Amino acid sequence: MDIVEQPDVMYAATHKVFNQPPALLNYNMFVQDVTLVECVRREGADWAEAQLVALGARVGSEEVLSWGQAANAFPPVLQTHNRYGQRIDEVAFHPSWHQLLDLSVTHGAHALSWQAMRPAGNHVARAATFYLCSQAEAGHGCPISMTHAAYPVLKAHAEVTEPWLSLLLSSRYDPGLRQPEQKAGLLCGMGMTEKQGGSDVRANTTTARSVAGSYGGSAYLLTGHKWFCSAPMCDLFLVLAQAPGGLSCFVLPRILADGTRNRFFIQRLKDKLGNRSNASSEVEFNAAWAVLLGEEGHGVRTIIEMVNFTRLDCVLGTAAMMRQALVQALHHCEYRIAFGRRLIEQPLMKNVLADLAIESDAATLLAFRLARACDQAQSNPHEQYIKRLGTAIAKYWVTKRGPAYAAEALECLGGNGYVEESGMPRIYREMPVNAIWEGSGNVICLDVLRSIGKDPQVLATFLAEITQASGYDQHLDAAMTRFEQDISRLSASEQEWQARRLVEQMALIWQAALLIQHGHPAVAEAFCASRLADAGAYRGFGTLPAGLATDAILERACPKIR
Repeated sequence: MDIVEQPDVMYAATHKVFNQPPALLNYNMFVQDVTLVECVRREGADWAEAQLVALGARVGSEEVLSWGQAANAFPPVLQTHNRYGQRIDEVAFHPSWHQLLDLSVTHGAHALSWQAMRPAGNHVARAATFYLCSQAEAGHGCPISMTHAAYPVLKAHAEVTEPWLSLLLSSRYDPGLRQPEQKAGLLCGMGMTEKQGGSDVRANTTTARSVAGSYGGSAYLLTGHKWFCSAPMCDLFLVLAQAPGGLSCFVLPRILADGTRNRFFIQRLKDKLGNRSNASSEVEFNAAWAVLLGEEGHGVRTIIEMVNFTRLDCVLGTAAMMRQALVQALHHCEYRIAFGRRLIEQPLMKNVLADLAIESDAATLLAFRLARACDQAQSNPHEQYIKRLGTAIAKYWVTKRGPAYAAEALECLGGNGYVEESGMPRIYREMPVNAIWEGSGNVICLDVLRSIGKDPQVLATFLAEITQASGYDQHLDAAMTRFEQDISRLSASEQEWQARRLVEQMALIWQAALLIQHGHPAVAEAFCASRLADAGAYRGFGTLPAGLATDAILERACPKIR
């Protein structure tokens, strides 16, 4: 058969591509986020601005954004055994995962609160760093968040954790399973949840048996299971288990001091809705060596500080994804033409986009108010109450708004938004995890009620916080009055029945107060008019009333990348 040579031919374009936005790449996620810049300056972290400008350019670069796509396209793989049949319990990650973690660790997203020790703004600077890195890819924030939150727990028990503390503060990312003391930096995970208990950790059945005469009497052997163990390739883990004296908190290393592997066995990785870049696992402990933190029976009390910090990161992570979804929607509508006009010029689309911008601002202001409370809580009783109660309020409401927010932003791109290449489906799938992690909605709302019921000063502090904005907007004043009446007239059982409504009221009032005090006037007015005007009325996004300054809201929110 003769082979007929064909001339070199370029594949011909069948049509001209037009009416598509340019790629949203290589822009500064910090500089072009006016609300974030204002939060950093107002809340005392202006000293970190140069570092945040550099990080903003990095996370907005084509290279880093491609890491986020790859880390989700190639999720982690469990390797229980090596080629020789030996049990190894390792997780293999795509290189992009390690690049993302290296970026976050280098910039202190895991430890900046504890590294800098400036007079003000340590937690705020770290919150901004975490917020920016989360926009590049949210899943890798899990070990970053847990390491940050675990440090104060471990620091409080330095008598047994001292060898690891400086390594948890290190700005060097050092993957791989080796003795912790031989590594350049450490990451910390946690294992709390069990099959039968879920959020009810007091139902845990994992047991802890003291090892006589070992490690100053603090060493124990743990036996049991964990239904969710996040980031199992971390170096250390905070774990709850039942000691003879009750539920207790332990720190468990993956690799022991002699270089052998702890009896920590990964059964499988979870196949999750989102958060796919991050490995979440089921594990079994079979006489795994661990060290007691604090006293037996005080496990929840010991670990509660970690819970508060990780809940704050749920708020920050959601606010970050809101911002990224908003930027994607605004960018698309800035360039896309339909029916003879750009989408961003069309009244109904302007309504939707402005509504999304308002929600993003409100979430961000609340998150950074809480970061300031973390900075000031030790020396200011008001801030201590705000940190405890406010974190729970924000955790419930902001994360609850996340999935609906992502769906609406995705719809702004039409069919393009439903396609994986846009990045919007990844944000949509990622949003629900923050509402579930560290306490789902009911758990959080009941936690708020318990705090209010246990100490009258808790509610008094919240009312003092929001009263600072009274007299500026009639909708806010009326909403404050309604809430005070509701919380005072309802019995304990009625409060529990209506816990979600009460916490929602608190969140909306607080966000409105913050916007009035610190936000753009147009955003504050629109928020109050749309969220507080009709008590108990549900409003979907894109239902702003007429007469608002939506052009000013959109001008403020749009990234300037032309």
